[in-house]
Amino acid sequence: MSTSFERYQKRKLISSYFSVVLSISLVLFLLGVLGLLVLNTKKLADHFKEQITLSVFLKDNAKQVEIDQLQKSLVLAPYTKNATYVSKEEAAEQHSEEIGENFIEFLGYNPLKNSIDVQLNAEFVTPEEIAQIAEELSAKGYVEEVSYDKPLIALLTENVKRVSFWILVVCGIFTFIAVLLINSSIRLSIYSKRFIIKTMQMVGATKSFIRWPFIWTNVKLGMLGAVLALVLLGGLLYYMDVNFPELELLQDTLFLGGLFLGVFVLGVIISLLSTFFATQRFLNLRTDDLYY
Repeated sequence: MSTSFERYQKRKLISSYFSVVLSISLVLFLLGVLGLLVLNTKKLADHFKEQITLSVFLKDNAKQVEIDQLQKSLVLAPYTKNATYVSKEEAAEQHSEEIGENFIEFLGYNPLKNSIDVQLNAEFVTPEEIAQIAEELSAKGYVEEVSYDKPLIALLTENVKRVSFWILVVCGIFTFIAVLLINSSIRLSIYSKRFIIKTMQMVGATKSFIRWPFIWTNVKLGMLGAVLALVLLGGLLYYMDVNFPELELLQDTLFLGGLFLGVFVLGVIISLLSTFFATQRFLNLRTDDLYY
């Protein structure tokens, strides 16, 4: 009879621990996926920004040494991702391919200019930064004009800010929900042991002595749940990298390491705080209130 009851209690305890670990792992997994979404949203935004081209058109009397010096200085500039010299002949050939006919034969001359096409690093693709860069380049005597798509840059910058704001809002909501779910699971687990807590208190055990085993147990469960969430997250990363290699999900190892560490630490901290406040609540209850 006693052995049967002990087995029942053991199964009940294991079931309680399993539900806590499962809830923690699933919630942390969703938070990790959200973190990956944040990373790839930024990468996608940076990708579009770095497709913006700043064209520096050169005067016909510009010397080759001046052109070479300008290109070298642009390549070494902190805002430059890539700088390519395009001669007027190459530009004419490209334009003819785009329109499907040789416009030089029709005009009788080539109206295009030699130019340097500059692709900027993403952090410099803002209306203010590009305007400043264009002003500096236009001040050079052998530069005819600096051209770029101002409306597109303004629209892109505005949309990136809007998307980033809403992603932060969603992250905050999900984190709040994660705390609530994990806290509820741990409170339910401790609720089933409220009589044990009160019995220990009645025989003279201090609050810290009663709290510590619960905190340590649930912190270990939080660690286990976090590890399980990271395994699931690693599996998702591997699947996405195999099927969508162009996303380069595994390239940013520093961010991924920070994300994995953040998920693990978050699981431990939430488990610790939830256990502390849940046990404190039952420690402060009167005996009669334990039945409600």
